[in-house]
Amino acid sequence: MIRISAILTCLLFLAPSVDAWGQGGQTLPDSPRDAPDRGQSPNQVLPVVMDARIGEHPDRTRFVVEVSDPFRLRIFTLSNPDRVVIDMPEVLWRLNGPPRPSGRGLVKSYRYGLFRAGNSRFVIDLNAPATAAEPMILPPEDGHGYRLVVDLFPTDEAKFDHMAGWPSDLRAKEASEQVASLPPAAAQLLLPAPPTAVATHGSSNRIIVIDAGHGGIDSGTTGVDGTMEKDLVLDEALRLRNVLQRRGYIVHLTRETDVYIPLRERVNIARGFDADLFISLHADSNPDSSVSGASVYTLSESGSDKEAAALARKENQSDIIAGVDLSAQSSPVASILIDLAQRDTMNRSGRFAETAVEELSVATDILPREPHRSAAFVVLKAPDVPAVLVELGYLSNARDCAQARTNVWRDGIASAISDAVDRQFGAQGPASAVATKQAAE
Repeated sequence: MIRISAILTCLLFLAPSVDAWGQGGQTLPDSPRDAPDRGQSPNQVLPVVMDARIGEHPDRTRFVVEVSDPFRLRIFTLSNPDRVVIDMPEVLWRLNGPPRPSGRGLVKSYRYGLFRAGNSRFVIDLNAPATAAEPMILPPEDGHGYRLVVDLFPTDEAKFDHMAGWPSDLRAKEASEQVASLPPAAAQLLLPAPPTAVATHGSSNRIIVIDAGHGGIDSGTTGVDGTMEKDLVLDEALRLRNVLQRRGYIVHLTRETDVYIPLRERVNIARGFDADLFISLHADSNPDSSVSGASVYTLSESGSDKEAAALARKENQSDIIAGVDLSAQSSPVASILIDLAQRDTMNRSGRFAETAVEELSVATDILPREPHRSAAFVVLKAPDVPAVLVELGYLSNARDCAQARTNVWRDGIASAISDAVDRQFGAQGPASAVATKQAAE
């Protein structure tokens, strides 16, 4: 478990000279452009990250980021697994294939992207515990912009673990915002609850929440043709929303842009809108490139098979990829109450999953073996909202990847899932739903 204690916190202001840097832990005056967790003004020009590179030396690993303008940033570390996080205001990414680390130094890998509105982030995965020295800034010269230099030095595991965790002020802010958004009953149980306004049911209109997996700093699977999972599922979510809205459903998306949403927050959004159904869209990958076809997953702590359990572990890594602190957990009492509430919810989820598999089989290829599976996916754990995770296909398979790039396929998938929703809520019987689709073909 990640420790709650704050680690190295550097609030820095990039400037043309090293002397202008703030010392570790010192807060510098705010400006509208500085705060990494504050939304950008519509008329504000975002700073640009133009390059990133890694230098591996016998005694250290150097991480260099070239930027266009000065801004405030924050550096801290997280454990389990060991990571260094560089938080900054929202930026434009203009990196042209930055070189990857060899994997032999302190840096195993790194990624970057929009963490949330107003907040971009680098997350550096470590091969071994490391401490970050106070960053340096080199002024523009020879056609280069400002260069942020972060030196990482080896340290021992005990020291790293002692210091690891979100900065205390950031944890306090996140915790207070989450508690403030809890409905009274959930707050009493210490359960997470919606960060957004709660919507109420209107007459017979059903509320559907669609979750486009991954996003922002977490790109998910990358296809054999370069298709990124986060882009595919967002486009599919928007198409599905349009179809469902035309059929009279109230539809909300967990994200509508390329931004990262923590897994628990996705669950909270569904609960906050009092959703009748939660549909999380993803795309799969497999070392065996011949594996193909769509599949539908429901919640199970044990998992239907080893492959399903492995997929759940991979998808549940999303918060780790984005540099989220996972130390807060629900209380034992809350877990017992969740288990009781989930039994009926899981039954309803299972019924929809079976229907979805049947409808999807008309629109696309289905995974031949057990297309309805179960595993312990974090995004499916709302105790009171039926939920499924739809794997649209395998981006590691050339045929799946090729058809996923076509509008015909994407529109067909949206219609098929919408037909399954209709059947779940009694708008169509099973036979008429399939007959309607076959007639349209």
